[in-house]
Amino acid sequence: MEIVNKEGSAFDVPIAIGILAATGIVKTDKLNEYMVIGELSLDGRVKPVKGALVSTICARDSGLKGIVLPRENAEEAAVVDGVEVLPVETLSEVVEFFSGLRELLPVFVDVNGIFNQSRRYPVDFQEVKGQEHVKRALEVAAAGGHNVIMIGSPGTGKTMLARRLTTILPDMSFEEALETTKIYSVAGLLPDHSSLVVTRPFRSPHHTISDAGLIGGGAIPRPGEVSLAHNGVLFLDELPEFRRNVLEVMRQPLEDGKVTISRATTSVTYPARFMLVAAMNPCPCGYLGDPKRECLCSPIQIQRYRARVSGPLLDRIDIHVEVSPVRYKELTDEAGGESSFNIRERVNLARSIQKNRFSGTGIYSNAQMNTRLVRKYSKPDEAGLKLLEIAIERLGLSARAYDRILKVARTIADLEGAEKVLSHHISEAIQYRTLDRGFI
Repeated sequence: MEIVNKEGSAFDVPIAIGILAATGIVKTDKLNEYMVIGELSLDGRVKPVKGALVSTICARDSGLKGIVLPRENAEEAAVVDGVEVLPVETLSEVVEFFSGLRELLPVFVDVNGIFNQSRRYPVDFQEVKGQEHVKRALEVAAAGGHNVIMIGSPGTGKTMLARRLTTILPDMSFEEALETTKIYSVAGLLPDHSSLVVTRPFRSPHHTISDAGLIGGGAIPRPGEVSLAHNGVLFLDELPEFRRNVLEVMRQPLEDGKVTISRATTSVTYPARFMLVAAMNPCPCGYLGDPKRECLCSPIQIQRYRARVSGPLLDRIDIHVEVSPVRYKELTDEAGGESSFNIRERVNLARSIQKNRFSGTGIYSNAQMNTRLVRKYSKPDEAGLKLLEIAIERLGLSARAYDRILKVARTIADLEGAEKVLSHHISEAIQYRTLDRGFI
């Protein structure tokens, strides 16, 4: 007889029902048709558990009729079609249901209503004064799914801009919302009275985070920040302050869109497809190139500071943009900027073009193109080729920047609805390679 260790409190109620069924107190007729989960308190109350959504999907995929679970988890589980979601509050209700003495009414939720009511953001790009070139860069990043890094002095608005990026990302599909909700359900981070995560997540871990906190870990593997940012944004502020080993472990999820956590007894794979947004100062003191503050850093200090961000990580970032201090005239301008809604409409159109372009390939955005696809879809005109030659040979751009420029140029063309990549698309894309040019 194999002994299986119980992990988590979700098995409390199933174990109790199994014991009662073995002693003949609970009839077994319905037991083969329903899954049961729930934590059991000493007074017989059934308490909520983590992972109710994943358990419900498992019940449906196993061909079961329904699932009996704590009432607090019912709305979360009810977003899954094709299975009855039966909420309970006490163990006696479960016993009476399986004994045929009580009927449990299934819970239903209006998924479309959840999307319409909950797809709201507390922040908006309209609130950002100035920084039009950075807003444009973030629009391009959102339209093509490109990773981006912002370089600028303290107080220039890097964090403010990053926190608004999710408001211009494409609207989440139901499949994306379900994927993200499963992760938050397993992690026990689903907000109260929330059945579905319908806005793209924004995660901003502190630079003191460990590699396990970023990637995930624990004796029972839990999702880390890269998975909690799935289908959303992972923002790393003060990028050079993160420990190098922490940054290096991000290479797998950035490349594969998933992360595998292995332990002696098990191995778990979590999805981790996110947009990486990073921010850094131009130097340790932060004021290199600032028109009003003097930089006190030596050249060797500046070199060491920038060297903390490894080349392999920078290889996975398509857009580098400088964030300059906002001028007084822009700060006092009462005219609001363009709203996130308007920007998001353009982003949605660009993403729909990419969806049709890459249909059936498993690719969802220009940022995912490999070299073959870049050559196929991002071939520039003659004027664009000449610009690229100047950028590579005369401006000193690195070879790794070549494909990145073509990917970003393809996205800029998609935002315009242009079929071909033209010279002005290449010209704008070249501007987004600050770190390759040796900024400031």
